[in-house]
Amino acid sequence: MLKSKTFLGVDFGAGSLKAAEFETAEDGGLRLRAFGVKSLGLAGSQDAQREAVLKKSLGDLLGEAGLSARDASISIPGYQVFSKFVKLPPVDTSKVSQIIEYEAKQNVPFPLTEAAWDRQILGNTASGEVEVVLLAVKSAEVEKYFGICEGGGLKLSVVDASLAALANAFRYNYPDLEGCSLLIDIGAKTSNVLVFEKNKFYARSIPVGSNAITQEFGAEVKLPFPEAEKIKTNGGFVSLGGAYEEPDDPKLAAVSKVARNVLTRLHLQVNQTIQFYRTQQGGAAPVRVFLCGGGSVLPYSTEFFQEKLNLPVEYFNPFRNVQIAAGVDVEALEKVAPSLGEVVGLGLRSIVQCPMELNLMPKASLSRQQFNAKKPLLLAAAFAAAAGVFGFGAYFSKKADATAEVINKVQENLTPLETALTTLQSEQSKVTALTNKTAQLAGWLQGRVAWPELALELKRVVVQAEANSESKLARPVSLWIETLSDPIFGPTVTAATTETSSSEEPTEKPLLARIDPALAARYGLKVTPTPAATEDGDGGGAPKAKGSVSTNQIVTLNLVIKGIMASPNDESQTATMYDFQSVAKASEFFDKEGTELTGKVEKAEDSFVFSFPIKIKLKRPIQL
Repeated sequence: MLKSKTFLGVDFGAGSLKAAEFETAEDGGLRLRAFGVKSLGLAGSQDAQREAVLKKSLGDLLGEAGLSARDASISIPGYQVFSKFVKLPPVDTSKVSQIIEYEAKQNVPFPLTEAAWDRQILGNTASGEVEVVLLAVKSAEVEKYFGICEGGGLKLSVVDASLAALANAFRYNYPDLEGCSLLIDIGAKTSNVLVFEKNKFYARSIPVGSNAITQEFGAEVKLPFPEAEKIKTNGGFVSLGGAYEEPDDPKLAAVSKVARNVLTRLHLQVNQTIQFYRTQQGGAAPVRVFLCGGGSVLPYSTEFFQEKLNLPVEYFNPFRNVQIAAGVDVEALEKVAPSLGEVVGLGLRSIVQCPMELNLMPKASLSRQQFNAKKPLLLAAAFAAAAGVFGFGAYFSKKADATAEVINKVQENLTPLETALTTLQSEQSKVTALTNKTAQLAGWLQGRVAWPELALELKRVVVQAEANSESKLARPVSLWIETLSDPIFGPTVTAATTETSSSEEPTEKPLLARIDPALAARYGLKVTPTPAATEDGDGGGAPKAKGSVSTNQIVTLNLVIKGIMASPNDESQTATMYDFQSVAKASEFFDKEGTELTGKVEKAEDSFVFSFPIKIKLKRPIQL
């Protein structure tokens, strides 16, 4: 009887490295042969140390877990992968690929020439639109994983994203569920929220993970990350809130409260995802919830989400339809099973056609891999060629003169073509110069409408945040922008317009002082007029000193949002603050990585009125 071929699934998570060895079972299904999990600590989620930590951890894990297979599929954590769900208009099938590439260029936040990306067509809406998910990662990041795997003796066949691998594992293990299911994958640095219906799928990555519990707890009790993580892992749990008795150990009491606070933030984002899925994707409300990921194993996590979502909650079992080989430690597997969904999804890529068939392998890496595989054949061919040259040397010697004559004739015909090529290159340079000028003019025209578009988008964010909060809190909420400024005149100047002289210290000025008051009023923004005239007499902004330097670019905005709420309390006002942040991060205008709250809720003497600060980073800087 032939030995079954084995293959690896390796999940390079932010907080842990997980690997499993599989084989094809007799019935064509998946069978687990061995597995291993290795913690990466805080260094695993830090770019400066991550590559070195992964190299060492992979070598250790392969040996400790007895993983002998060398054909591997890997997954990349959510915080390194850009994902976007888009809807394309009904078009001819032959044009779908062209439109998808156009959408990728518009949505991926880095040049496609520097990216490894793929897309999956999910289906069609009732109106005929084509639903597509785009995934992209910087090629340089994937090259690092190639180097790590090749150093460990592995041959890669698939580079997947964690959310796609997890989706395949869920569909395989729960194929017959009726209604809408919600899967919450709590990782170390980010969490994935996946929504499944019979013919629909949606996913979102949220920048809240279990490392936040360790870091905030460590800061509170003044412990380094490793010690705080040990306390959280060995005795931590999620506080149930209310009148429950606290543990006698003050550190365990502290970590339980921090865990509840972090999961509360995650719950707010989960609610936002459900609302977006129902309103924008046309989906149904979830009827059940599954938890998975290393951050989900804290005791009382299921009770917390059951209380908050008012839905039945259970742990996702990625081995529900997977066979377990004899010799696998089932007791040890049960402890870590909720965190192995990605490796199961990767294993499935080797035996069946999966719902999500994505591969983020860069062309350069694939070409190098193919070249290395062909090296023995190329060396054999080279040896044969050398032997042939030696054997037929005399024959080629006689042909040398004839060949030289042909070359001379070709050279005579080549000379006028080279002259024509020089002329064409000169004309091409002129065309390039004209193209650059045209692009510059187009940029200037775009700049004329930048401020009105920004004003409209800020107004939309305020209105949407009000609506979201009113819907969740069931009480009237009113928000408005109290102040809006930029950091360009402040004492710390970063990637923004700077205008300073050698004799004067920079001072902070309201950003809207440089916008025409009538224009700002039209879009509902408050303007603080500045009487000082600029050098060119426009009456706005800071006076330009002789010899000043200007980058003429606005990148970040600092806002103070003020609100009023009926029957307020700390939790409701805080929830409104996070609602505003969520809506701002979801905006196509703003960079979600640079858009964040910069303080806490501040109350006026009248507790009905509150305010909070937020920094917003623009995806497309505004040229002044």
